[in-house]
Formats: sequence, structure tokens, C-alpha cells
Amino acid sequence: MSEPPRVLFWRHGRTAWNVEKRFQGQTDIDLDPVGHAQAERAGRLLATLNPDVIVASDLKRAADTAGYLGRASGVPVEYDKALRERFGGSWEGFTAAQLAERWPAEHPTMSIPDGEDVAEVGDRMRAAVDRGLARTPAGGLLVIVSHGAALRMGISRMLGIPDERREILGPLSNCCWSVLQARGDAWRLMEHNAASLPEPVVLSDDA
Repeated sequence: MSEPPRVLFWRHGRTAWNVEKRFQGQTDIDLDPVGHAQAERAGRLLATLNPDVIVASDLKRAADTAGYLGRASGVPVEYDKALRERFGGSWEGFTAAQLAERWPAEHPTMSIPDGEDVAEVGDRMRAAVDRGLARTPAGGLLVIVSHGAALRMGISRMLGIPDERREILGPLSNCCWSVLQARGDAWRLMEHNAASLPEPVVLSDDA
């Protein structure tokens, strides 16, 4: 019996807007020097996991992050616009403090008046993962390189967490990753917000 596939969800490295706590959304912001260093380090680590397929958002901060893994592993990077961050409408470019001041009722729940619906983000993220899995061999590793909010929605969708309860998952830090593995017809979370390689699991589920 073949090993089940794994999906590694990897957030892009740091940007200047991350430092300033600005809502990026689909605004195409570059990695800053720290972000490039984060991606280079993480790319070398993740290359040792021997990824089979790498698919990234086409926004520069994710595409450039993925490029470090592609070069370290020798696996070509594919791009899928469905992996872009949630579109933030009029919120893009504002800091968290500005959003809280201008939209005090909406900001706590990230209910963006003219932004992309959370369910739509989850749908397109899941579809992109499924497209990647269709090209991943049995027992292989698919790496998805995307953005903080979009990744959390995608992971929630894979795990069957209702969209309104997506905050159960803590956020992903810049250049950190989460790993899901299939078990039967379901997926389960093996790691979340990791920055080091996984340790082997010694004990079984019923030990």
C-alpha cells in the first residue's frame, strides 16, 4: 500500500508592508532583504524533503519565495493565480491601526465591505491544491506557496473547518509552513507554523 500524499503550505517571506502591518491583499509587494534571507534559508531546508511539485501564487512575494526552493531542489515552480491572497478592496495599503479606526465594526472579524468573500477564497485555494495533487505521485509531497490569510482558509477547507471558525488555526509567520497528510478520505494537520524540519513521529495514534 502506497504512502498517502502530503501538502506543505508555505507562506512567503517578509515584506516592508508586513513590517508596517499594512494590509497587502493582492497588491504586488516585493520581499524585503530579510524576506529574501528567510526564503533562502527555508528553501534549503525544504529541499531536503524532496518535493515533487511546487505551485506558487504569481504575486512577486510568493513567486520569489518559491524560487528559492525551486533552485535548491531542482523542481520547476508552477504558478496558479488561484493561490493569490484574499482581495482586500479598499482596505489594501492601510495599516491595522487605520483599519480599526475607519472600520471599527468590520475589522475585528475581517469583514471587508468590498473585499473577496471568505468562502470564495477557500474554494479557489482548495481547487488549486487539488490541481497540484493531480500531478503529485503517490506518497509524494506537494508544496503550495501562498499568503497568510489565503493559506489559513485553504488549510481550513482541507480540514473541513467551517469558514466562520477558521480562526481556530493560528496565523502563519513569514516563511513558516504547515503540513497536511491524507488519511483515508480525510486530511489531518501534522505541523502548523513550523520553521524547522519535522521530527519523526515515534508513537502511533493508539499508543
